Amino acid sequence: MHDTLVSHLRDMIIEGDLSPGTRLHEGQLGEQLGVSRTPLREAIKYLASEGLVELVPSRGAVVKRFSAKDVHDMLTVLRTLEELAGKLACDTATDAGIAEVRALHDEMVRRYKAGERLQYYKLNQQIHSAIVLLAENAPLADMHSMLQTRLKRIRFIGHEGPEKWSASVAEHDEMIIALEARDKARLSEVLCRHLTNAWERVRASV
Repeated sequence: MHDTLVSHLRDMIIEGDLSPGTRLHEGQLGEQLGVSRTPLREAIKYLASEGLVELVPSRGAVVKRFSAKDVHDMLTVLRTLEELAGKLACDTATDAGIAEVRALHDEMVRRYKAGERLQYYKLNQQIHSAIVLLAENAPLADMHSMLQTRLKRIRFIGHEGPEKWSASVAEHDEMIIALEARDKARLSEVLCRHLTNAWERVRASV
């Protein structure tokens, strides 16, 4: 139940049902979701540990609001981490590991064509995490996971509108081709461009 509730609340934050700055009223939210205060409180604490919720004295739990500088700074670091991960993955990844990323990519494209935006987004994020894991560098993976979690809502709004969405998919196409070719320079460049464009796609919204 804990994992399901955490996932549900996280999706509500990602999709904007719980917008930045929104106070999480346990009674009201519990009634809406059909759960008691205790599991809800634990789920909120977990989301606070992920950086999606802020526990504010006298106000309680509030959906975290990031400034434009916060977002830009995090995306800058995320971009650097993924550039490095791409280079390392081309050297360390097994053929089976790369095939798993390809399967995620193909499923993501199917979701895109079906217009299933949240499922597309989740697969998109899994692909980025999978490439980082192929690098077989635990400190890199830990830092990447932390930043990617905090940027979930921001990355989601980067797909708003058909033009932004199709551009992101095209970059992912380049990404998987470079990974399969084990072209580290190409993969690093595509990841760099993809994360640079991610900022351009969201800057007006933050």
